Amino acid sequence: MITPKIPVDTVTSPRAEANQLLMASALRESARSKQSLMDLESWMVRYQQADPEAPRALLVALSPALLRLFRSQIAIREHADDLLQETWMRIHRVRHTYRPGEPVLPWVYAIARRVGIDGYRRTKRITSHESAMDVLPERPAQAETRNTLPEFDTLVAALPEAQREVITMMKVGGLSLEEVARATSCTVGAVKQKAHRAYERLRKLLETQSAEGWKGGSDELR
Repeated sequence: MITPKIPVDTVTSPRAEANQLLMASALRESARSKQSLMDLESWMVRYQQADPEAPRALLVALSPALLRLFRSQIAIREHADDLLQETWMRIHRVRHTYRPGEPVLPWVYAIARRVGIDGYRRTKRITSHESAMDVLPERPAQAETRNTLPEFDTLVAALPEAQREVITMMKVGGLSLEEVARATSCTVGAVKQKAHRAYERLRKLLETQSAEGWKGGSDELR
């Protein structure tokens, strides 16, 4: 695999380096999200028609992104595996509600989001009957070196819950702004605003990290 390099004369500030890091991370996650997501609509229709191969095809294509969606939410990440199973059981029960010809991803993510909300409320009810205890949120893992591109999960861990959800759907799930809006029952404008604020926050975070270890010169993106 060829690792792209940033020319020395194009990197003149921490902001430039931060933008390069953020762009590379987004491109990498976007490429990953495109894998195994072909012909989803066709597989969904075949699923409705009781094709025995369809469930596995959809599971393989969608489960990794759905699991990362659940794991990106601090309040429910401990139950991510259970929530993923519950999502697929719910999809199976309501598969007849999918309308052929419509995008599959917003429909699936809307179900997953509902499962996540229900899971959070269920966990909250259970913990309310237990002894109260303080739980400190996990600190985002620090990048090993200034030359290493932070992992996507590390980057988004610093975002507020709503922004993290939108970015995860877009970069891991491969949804467009319109599809995220449909999945979250928001307007496209609201989703765009959350995404913009998330990117700005990530840029500032990367700029800070770059400035702390800034020495100039060229860097290699991994």
